[in-house]
Amino acid sequence: MSQTKANKIIDGRGLEPPEPFVLTMDALNASSYGEKVLLLLPREPYPLYQTLDVNGFSHQTRRAPDGTFEILCWQNSE
Repeated sequence: MSQTKANKIIDGRGLEPPEPFVLTMDALNASSYGEKVLLLLPREPYPLYQTLDVNGFSHQTRRAPDGTFEILCWQNSE
């Protein structure tokens, strides 16, 4: 997953929960259709996936070679 696909990158690796979750949802809610938000975390954010699904967002997750989880999120439709 290329970081160049993201309009905004949130590096949550040094942040305490729920800050990465809050920053991600704020960024997604402020985004326009077609914009993507990339969240970087040291662990997989299972609670975030359910929230994304319920609120009309899609996501792709990839684990980078260094162990970082890269979660690319976007709106399903306009």
